[in-house]
Amino acid sequence: MIDFPIIDSHIHLLDRKRFGYSWSGGSSWATGATKLDRDWTADDLASASKPYQVQGFVFVEADVDMLQYLDEAEWIASAAIDDRRIMACIACLPMEEGLSIEPEMARLSRLRAVRGIRRLIQNMPDSAVVLQRDFLEAVNLLPKYNLSFDICIDPRQFEHTIEMVRRCPSVSFVLDHMGKPEVKENRLDSWRESLRELSLLPNVVCKISGLLTQADHATWTGDQVLPLISHTIDCFGVDRVLFGGDWPVLELAASYGQWVDIVDRATLHLSHADRRKIFRENAIETYRLDEPA
Repeated sequence: MIDFPIIDSHIHLLDRKRFGYSWSGGSSWATGATKLDRDWTADDLASASKPYQVQGFVFVEADVDMLQYLDEAEWIASAAIDDRRIMACIACLPMEEGLSIEPEMARLSRLRAVRGIRRLIQNMPDSAVVLQRDFLEAVNLLPKYNLSFDICIDPRQFEHTIEMVRRCPSVSFVLDHMGKPEVKENRLDSWRESLRELSLLPNVVCKISGLLTQADHATWTGDQVLPLISHTIDCFGVDRVLFGGDWPVLELAASYGQWVDIVDRATLHLSHADRRKIFRENAIETYRLDEPA
């Protein structure tokens, strides 16, 4: 059992009075997404995570309807002033707009909570967009503003993504959800190879997150997913993996406690210090959480 406070590297908060979330009405990636069709707050997370204690978390943009992405980041940055559990924000920016996005990037960087940017590659019909000049120029702006880039892809998008990372050697990248292996379909060989190839690039870390929603939501087992976590840690090493709840999306398949239990089991062979790295210290380092939000 984890006997220290967790810092979760991947949490979503939803406020339906403020924002639209078209995806939550049902989508191809999450059967039953209508279960998420309500507000989800930091207090809800505190209740859902018991008996574990989540000391704080990184808010990751929740794919609000387009044109609301700046408002979402400003909302979270404002909330973080009063709620110390919100330790950082990963905001959305349409990086395909190229250098013209720099004024918005600069605006976000002035919000103390913002530590990085995410543009959902998984939603793009053709992931080759990440290799277009405009996208690469926008990504390569990020170090100027001390911002990282969260990568959210499906396994078919690894090839273009790996090349993007190679072309942006000064950018700090964070792979969300282990690259979303196709657990339910048991199509894993290509994912294993691609994850290892990506891990060879030193400017990438990986979140152990989002795995159970890739399995069958009703019938997943620990035996299915434990080897995938082990493979991820083997590829990246204990200094480059971060625990993430992907809550409340996690609720489609499991409780928060069930997910912590799974990652706990997957790391029992590690030292207490290494487990602290995975469940808290690596998130602090990756997202500079020792700086007040």
